[in-house]
Amino acid sequence: MSPTSFLLLVSVGIIVVLGTVLFSKKAIFTRSLSRIPFSSVPNLKTDELSKLYGKALHVKTPLRSPCTQRECVLYQLKIEQYGSNGKQSGWNTLIEVERFQEFFLECNGDLVIVKPTTNPKNYNCFLTKDKIERISSSADPSPEFKALLNDHDIKIKNWLGFKKTLRYQEGVIEIGEYITLAGIAKWKSLSEPIPEYPYSKIAALESTAQQKLLITDLRQTFPKNSVSTRNG
Repeated sequence: MSPTSFLLLVSVGIIVVLGTVLFSKKAIFTRSLSRIPFSSVPNLKTDELSKLYGKALHVKTPLRSPCTQRECVLYQLKIEQYGSNGKQSGWNTLIEVERFQEFFLECNGDLVIVKPTTNPKNYNCFLTKDKIERISSSADPSPEFKALLNDHDIKIKNWLGFKKTLRYQEGVIEIGEYITLAGIAKWKSLSEPIPEYPYSKIAALESTAQQKLLITDLRQTFPKNSVSTRNG
């Protein structure tokens, strides 16, 4: 290979790597949040785009994540199968599930209410996948993974009787977990009192047609010297 061809190949490789790093969903999400300064609940101004850091707390009975059975207000689950068509290979998504409920964000003793919706979807969320399990010809599924596959009618073996290469990834916002949240600030009158909350109004972060809620547990979005990353 000539020096020119080698340099061209290296340059292309660098461009591909940089493109992957700079334009991945995670990178775009992080940059979007980095442009918004942190605020505090008492300083929230109506209709202003604001970013907060605090603990997620449940409003009603928490959800439970499918595999790890953790109490949470939001979870993401993906089941994939590894395959090849002779020319290229990779992971193909079989099942992708995201469930959520309204929740409180506690920031230094102050509460903010957050109400994600599906139709229309008013939020974007990026969660750390902190539970990953893979099965292959040499690895059997855990009882939890096997139950999950059964729930979604996914067979462990293919029609030839060979075990498939499968994996699942699970990310959650647990009760008490610290997260970063951005949205349009509003102040709402309470129709019913909240236990141990002595005020008649509560702050909310909402979306608009131009600005969705942004929700994440990514550490790099937390303020410097943040209290914690998970479970208080």
